[in-house]
Amino acid sequence: MAVLDVQNLTLSFGENTLFDGVSFDIKEKEKVGLIGVNGAGKTSLFKIIKGDYTPDSGACFIGKNATVGYMEQHTCSENRTIWNELVSVFDDLIQIETELAEVNYNLREGIGDQQKNIERQDYLNNIFTRDGGLTYKSMTRSALIGLGFDEGDFDMLTSKLSGGQRSKLILAKLLLSKADFLLLDEPTNHLDIKAVEWLEGFLKDFSGAALIISHDRYFLDKITTKTVEIENGKCRSYKGNYSEFLVKKAAEQKAIEEKYENDMKEIERIEGIIAQQRQWNREKNIKTAESKEKVIERIKAQLVIPDKMVEKIRFDFTPKAISGEDVLDVKDLAKSFGDKDIFKDINFNIRRGEKVFLLGDNGCGKTTMLKILMKDYSADCGSFKFGTNVFCGYFDQVQAKLDLTKTVLEEVWSNFPSMTETSVRSALAAFLFKGDEVYKNLSECSGGERARVALLKLMLGKFNFLLLDEPTNHLDAFSREELENTLLDYSGTMLIVSHDRYFINKLATRILELTPGGVKEYIGDYDTYIEKKDNQIPAENVVENAKTPRKNDYKLRKEAQAKARKARTRLKKCEEEIEVAETEISEIEEKLATSDYEELMKLTKLLEEKTNLRESLYEEWETLTEELTENEQ
Repeated sequence: MAVLDVQNLTLSFGENTLFDGVSFDIKEKEKVGLIGVNGAGKTSLFKIIKGDYTPDSGACFIGKNATVGYMEQHTCSENRTIWNELVSVFDDLIQIETELAEVNYNLREGIGDQQKNIERQDYLNNIFTRDGGLTYKSMTRSALIGLGFDEGDFDMLTSKLSGGQRSKLILAKLLLSKADFLLLDEPTNHLDIKAVEWLEGFLKDFSGAALIISHDRYFLDKITTKTVEIENGKCRSYKGNYSEFLVKKAAEQKAIEEKYENDMKEIERIEGIIAQQRQWNREKNIKTAESKEKVIERIKAQLVIPDKMVEKIRFDFTPKAISGEDVLDVKDLAKSFGDKDIFKDINFNIRRGEKVFLLGDNGCGKTTMLKILMKDYSADCGSFKFGTNVFCGYFDQVQAKLDLTKTVLEEVWSNFPSMTETSVRSALAAFLFKGDEVYKNLSECSGGERARVALLKLMLGKFNFLLLDEPTNHLDAFSREELENTLLDYSGTMLIVSHDRYFINKLATRILELTPGGVKEYIGDYDTYIEKKDNQIPAENVVENAKTPRKNDYKLRKEAQAKARKARTRLKKCEEEIEVAETEISEIEEKLATSDYEELMKLTKLLEEKTNLRESLYEEWETLTEELTENEQ
């Protein structure tokens, strides 16, 4: 049974049609990801579902038994503690609990009609147990701890909360409400990795349905079983999570493009025949030409034009020089603010070509570490040294170094005065600033627009060592894909702070976990890091306060990493090719049932070729899987 049925929605603002003919449904307990580039209309679709917007046409039906929940329903009272604010979601249970205490007291003291007291006690107990009275306090505590509040924070007044903490508390109220259909718009914003993992666990166990807008692809992969994409004003629905969507969409678009090309070639061929027949101008030729024109009309009637490619940011971080082998050496670094120690005894080194991620809990000092390296902060003790010919570029997650009094064009041009206005505007166009948009004041720009300006400045600097603090913040999923693919081919070195686990998984060659008392080192990507943490691997594989490795060890490790990366890349490609082959085989098998003899022979031969291809891909997949398993043992 559907909790949501969206039928042919169209929404316009003035002459701009945001989307047209959007249709999909969500079943009970289904978790659906809603994706699309920034500005595609995802939040506007949410507003239609909530009743804030009225569509130009179409309709949106919510199941009669569904209770919709979304963030804007919930606010924070100013004079309550964090605990009292969240537990207020269970006011009905608290009232029952209060009445139960009174009834129990009356029974103990013999007050009133004892038979009626017993009946009332039984009735209240049943409702209290049925509606979660035995667990609501533990759920409240779990939500607060899971979303990053300490028990010492429970008595803090909500008036003292930061914007991020307030958002987390409102999210907790939504999650613990009685809604069984959740509309979640970027729910992982303001959450660190631990809090996101708690949210994932909550939503996996959630018995209701959810429609989720998110750029956190790892999160979508963990939670969703269906993906709805809005692109170029159209809507498509795919079974599966984000990664499965990418494979299926690529196969679908490839098939559409190939068919379109073949149909256009056929139209061109037939038009040539028509021109020839009309040139001869005999009665028979004219009839042939008219017959061929009808064939063209039939082809055009079923012609599906491929979607134009979504405009994406074009990155190019090619460095202007090659650094020495040793890029950064950090020794015994420590930092505190007032009486609070942030970290101490930090030791690590980074070699040329490494893609190192700095992870840790919120407040552990990751951003502080980068600011020390960029000399924005000074360390309390210890030292760090950059290697020969190292040129550092820094991306600040809050873009604090942008001059908000300048326009987009002025900000970039003032940092690269040797460039011509034409070349600066061309660079801005590659980052989706076109026409009069280049004259927009930075103070009026969104967080995403400022992030694009900061990334462009970083790119134009052609640095060979990138220090990146949450570079995927404010980027949509498709821009994140472009950034990842560019950084995968980047020949320089990187030290990155990020909560984007998909991004970490795709790029990381090494992970440094920052703790108050030092650094723990993990070789590999995010999944490997989690596996080793969960398995509590021996100390020889996790290096506390890692010192500079011996050169031979480093070379061996780099060779092993390169070999493993190639194997993982080919394994992923292999899985995508298997998916495509499976789809093509299914399509051929469907056609076999309705084909004539000549077509049957062609399809049978094609089916054999595709089946053989699939078998060889499976063999390659098994070999690669065994190879990776052996290397990781």
